[in-house]
Amino acid sequence: MFRALHIAATGMGAQETQLEGISNNIANANTVGYKRERVDFQDLLYQTIRAPGAPTGATTVSPTGFQVGSGVRVVGTARVFEQGALQNTNNPLDVAIEGNGFFVVQQADGTPAYTRAGTFQKDGQGRIVTPEGLPLDPPITVPEGATDVSIAADGTVSAILGGEAAPVELGRITIATFVNPAGLRAIGHNLLIATEASGEPQIGEPGNDGRGTLLQGSLERANVEIVEEMIGLIAAQRAYEINTKVITTADEMLRAATQLR
Repeated sequence: MFRALHIAATGMGAQETQLEGISNNIANANTVGYKRERVDFQDLLYQTIRAPGAPTGATTVSPTGFQVGSGVRVVGTARVFEQGALQNTNNPLDVAIEGNGFFVVQQADGTPAYTRAGTFQKDGQGRIVTPEGLPLDPPITVPEGATDVSIAADGTVSAILGGEAAPVELGRITIATFVNPAGLRAIGHNLLIATEASGEPQIGEPGNDGRGTLLQGSLERANVEIVEEMIGLIAAQRAYEINTKVITTADEMLRAATQLR
């Protein structure tokens, strides 16, 4: 009976984490480039009272055995890197990635970070930066007075400079891919960093070696489906309620046992 109380408690804790994951997905439904997270569960250790195949007689064995579980735990959270819907903005510095890959930006300490959010702007020096001022890596600067900034599908950035008739190439946006993008660590601010689980970044031109291409004037919306999240929310709520019912039932059975005379 006491085992039932513990098992139900682990179930309630797991559903609380599930609810936190769903709430984070819903909260970021309008975050550019956000990838929804999935909570993964794992059953806990079992007490083996009789092993499967244990002899039950001179010539017979147990076909199933006798094991009692001890509950559930959260084993991890994984990001689902499905393509989000593309939204046309007509802003020349808004860029979306169609396919695999991440923009590479340089953090304040000089280390690289990776993002799917292509909401770029220009800073006071003309550099193309994120809304928080982090420049692209390698950096690209748009000179003062430049017009008709163009970003090609292969990442080439060009613009019309004063006195020039033809566009001048200013640089090229590279993107990074990973063997296991789910192993990237989120640090907030739409940024991810590489880990041992993700593998080293493979940086190159868009459109080459399985990398996606760039689409200027568009943004990638979050790949969160509100209807699916609401269904998951209802399922988590019901699972939590059922676990509370288990605790209530176990408590009533314990009370009945202690009142025996």
